[in-house]
Amino acid sequence: MNKLKELCHLLLTQKWFEFAIIVVILVNSVLIGIETYGTTPMMRDINFICLLIFTIEIGMRFFARESVRGFFSNGWNIFDLVLVLISYVPESIFADSSEFMALRVLRVFRVLRLLRVSNEIKVIIEVLVQSVSALFYNALFFFIFLYLFAITGVYLFQLPAYEQLSDENKGRYEHLQEDAYESAPDPYGDLSEGMFTLFRIVTGDDWAVIRYHLLSASEAGLISVSPAVITGYHIVWFVFAAFLLLNLVVGAIVNNYEMVMEKIQKKREIEDTIIEAISDGVLTNEEIQAILAAASTEGIKPAEAKLMLKAELEEKK
Repeated sequence: MNKLKELCHLLLTQKWFEFAIIVVILVNSVLIGIETYGTTPMMRDINFICLLIFTIEIGMRFFARESVRGFFSNGWNIFDLVLVLISYVPESIFADSSEFMALRVLRVFRVLRLLRVSNEIKVIIEVLVQSVSALFYNALFFFIFLYLFAITGVYLFQLPAYEQLSDENKGRYEHLQEDAYESAPDPYGDLSEGMFTLFRIVTGDDWAVIRYHLLSASEAGLISVSPAVITGYHIVWFVFAAFLLLNLVVGAIVNNYEMVMEKIQKKREIEDTIIEAISDGVLTNEEIQAILAAASTEGIKPAEAKLMLKAELEEKK
């Protein structure tokens, strides 16, 4: 069993093996895209071979693990295992077409294995995961002001109901709608429409057209708001949302990126210390692995165990 574990670990750390898995992932991802145009028996056979290779690879990673807990504490292992298991679900068991389509959509997520192709991509994923908390509070902050501005917009710019208008104003209203932006005849007709209008403005989607539409409504006397208020409202929202709020999001991601890079650098320093300790004869590789394995069985995370090991090695020196 130990020999099998060592063999699996040796293969998994080989550059050529890693490159071969990347090639298989790329082939499988390309075939998934081609299948949208149609499939052939040969394509199904190639996909099945790719699935077998993925199964063998995940099995090798399981055998080369430090512990079962350590294997399942790695998010990438769980991610790959779920994708492989989904691929083994037979399509014939689904009588309902909607369930069958859901299975096919889930299988498309095998393309996400491309995220494992590069360590740099893994760093980006780790940064995004660590940024979830900060992004949630940024999104909440954004929603509060979106809600506030939308309510203000409805009170200021909502067009009157057609039935309540006089005959003269009905003519003006009809003329305004003829020149209106087709997808937004009343951009602040209600709260939900106002919120969507403000979100469109953040994306830069013809927000000036919305402003001109409201200016025409003001000139026609359909809303009692001056052109200065209309212009000022939209400029303030665009500057506040597009620049300040989005910069908060960018700042949160950049801050977490620096933290992740600092953690990676610290990990490399620890590994260098351990390698140096082995080369200096302070501890053998077997002794270090035994210490890490013992720490794992006690529920200590590998990163924490390496920190403790580094401190111990520095004391011995």
